[in-house]
Amino acid sequence: MACPENMFFLIGLFMSGVLVCFGQRDLITTMPDRLDVLTGSCVQIPCSFDVPDNDKKKFNSAILPSGVWIKENSKFRERPDRVIFNSSKTVNRYQGEITGNMSQKNCTTVFFNVTTSYSDKYYFRIESQPYSATDPVKPVNIVVSDLPSSPIITVSGEVKEGTPVSLNCSAVVPCPEHPPELTWTLPTQFTTENQLQENPDQTKSVLSTVTFTPSYLHHEKNITCTAVYPVGTSNKTAEHNMMLNVSFSPKDTSASISPADPVSVGSCVNLTCSSTANPPVTNFTWFQISEGKTTQVASGLSYTLNVTGDGGLYFCEARNSHGCGKSKEVQLAIKGSGEHVTNPTVFGVAAGTLGAFLLISLISLFVWRRNSRLHDGHERTDSPQGQNSPVGTVCTNQATAGEEPEEPAEDQPEEIHYGDIDFSKLQAKETPAAAQDRVQGQESEYAEVNVTGREAQEPPLNNLDGLYAQVTK
Repeated sequence: MACPENMFFLIGLFMSGVLVCFGQRDLITTMPDRLDVLTGSCVQIPCSFDVPDNDKKKFNSAILPSGVWIKENSKFRERPDRVIFNSSKTVNRYQGEITGNMSQKNCTTVFFNVTTSYSDKYYFRIESQPYSATDPVKPVNIVVSDLPSSPIITVSGEVKEGTPVSLNCSAVVPCPEHPPELTWTLPTQFTTENQLQENPDQTKSVLSTVTFTPSYLHHEKNITCTAVYPVGTSNKTAEHNMMLNVSFSPKDTSASISPADPVSVGSCVNLTCSSTANPPVTNFTWFQISEGKTTQVASGLSYTLNVTGDGGLYFCEARNSHGCGKSKEVQLAIKGSGEHVTNPTVFGVAAGTLGAFLLISLISLFVWRRNSRLHDGHERTDSPQGQNSPVGTVCTNQATAGEEPEEPAEDQPEEIHYGDIDFSKLQAKETPAAAQDRVQGQESEYAEVNVTGREAQEPPLNNLDGLYAQVTK
């Protein structure tokens, strides 16, 4: 019976041999793990190969090897129908060509007019003299679909208000002969730059970079990157939507007071601050303005106080990591307090009303004073100082005795004129009966004065002492 130590030695030697056998690769290929392809388009398979060190002597690089693609399984000898392409043959099951330089171990291959039946795993093999080998470890998985893959949007850094930012959109290019066109949809003006680039796995992609300066108004707005792939005579489209996350300082900060109506001393009022910010506001601070002095009175979203004084103005400040925002002042009105801050609109209306009242009063006073002077003038003229006839027996025109007065023109309106009147020349001798009537307080009669014979002149006040132009009986 063998010793346990010898048994463990034999088992270890056996396992080492198994690992060496299964771990040996006669050909080492480098290919992408997966390729997404559009129906009707082409697909390029980036490919390179190498020979293990112990087989390098067998491989003659001077002799150009043939490239063979095997579908589904690397053991093609059992199923020769799995060989879909051989560069040494003129006719193959798949239409394509090896575009890489095989003498430099570049096996990059392009297949045309891809259909959904192409979806499968593919292995690569080289055939040359005297060395041929297949890599059974590294296949490429080709996935064919009718719709293209969506592009990918990435952000370089934080999207902050007022700071220029760049967004990247990339789309795969399975067929470099017909790369997709990328377009952007943004809620603001922007500039773009497009370029075709090679990825670490040697696949190709289109990269579009857009640069813009975000505003807080762009927060939570959608942006879109659209990829348009040309396939034959038509296009196939895919897009990616993303919501912008813009960081900004507090905006639209406002303070409100409840109740808004004047309150009594001893009652309770509640002040509330609101603001929009990203990230959210972390600190609210309340201030009071009283007698021209600003004082911090509280912290927090809401501020509740018992009314003990004469009110005042209040405002709040909202702050986050990007800055702060200040609200407008709100008035705490107290019933019966004479120190309220007057609303400018109410003050303007009151001032306008008072001004109009004063203006009307001045005009009324002026008219009253003028009428008083005119009335006093008439009384002096009507006083019994040798006059025989009542005031108002003045002629209506200046035509001589026996002459017919001129008729006014039909198209011209009758005008009322003022003229100089000398009552000393118009006085008649007073009869005893007239004197008796005057003494008994007979009311003087007034008649309309219409002077049409000459240009009217306003009688000076020192002569007529405020005679009316129209005297109503």
